[in-house]
Amino acid sequence: MSSTRVALVSGAAQGLGLAIALRLAEDGLDVAVNDIASKSEELKKVVADIEAKGRRSIAVTADVSSEEEVKAMVEKVAKELGGLDVMVANAGVGSIKPLVETTAEEFDRVMAINARGVMLQYKYAALQMVQQGRGGRIIGACSSAGKRANLGLCAYSAAKFAVRGLTQNAAQELAPYGITVNAYAPAVIATPMTMHPDDAVNGGPGSTAMGLFGFPPGTPAIGIEAVTSLVSYFISPAAAHLSGQSIALDAGRTFD
Repeated sequence: MSSTRVALVSGAAQGLGLAIALRLAEDGLDVAVNDIASKSEELKKVVADIEAKGRRSIAVTADVSSEEEVKAMVEKVAKELGGLDVMVANAGVGSIKPLVETTAEEFDRVMAINARGVMLQYKYAALQMVQQGRGGRIIGACSSAGKRANLGLCAYSAAKFAVRGLTQNAAQELAPYGITVNAYAPAVIATPMTMHPDDAVNGGPGSTAMGLFGFPPGTPAIGIEAVTSLVSYFISPAAAHLSGQSIALDAGRTFD
């Protein structure tokens, strides 16, 4: 087993997942990165960037909504890097549609990736960590949309509320094994998933999505570094007793 902690970050080919993977490497962890097969070339660059920081890294393509693929992904990481100590279930998809325009197929797709995918990553990371017997940190991607209603985010909000429930329950179940489970819940972050073709018309990057979250058009999006710093804290010794929390990063608009 590796003496260096090992992390696995899903949805790491770009955006927030990429930033989290690089931050964990800077924190001294070896980092495995995941995304779907069509992002394999982007993942190769992420691996190179992590290795340039002096850490080990591998890329593992998998669809997080598939139980077989998530199970195989965790097993591969544990085998090649010597275990799994930090799981960041970051992979997700966006969906901006009101209830009456959301089809059952669209709802199922968002729930499959954003909710079932998180559950599967929690599950197989937990099984690996329990087997290792050295504790661990599991982190999920929630959202301020998982804490309060937001117009036009029917399926997305439902999935993020599910992540909060999963996080709370998993924290209680895994506490006896020294495993903490938390989630980050930011408002809109300026990433490729939140950009819109009509940004220039609506006040700047991310402003269309910002409006749906109740901020005035043109309001700056949450900085990625706010989330990466929170993830860094989640895995630190100082956060050993922090578990079951979905922490909002939205300028005080949301309260539990």
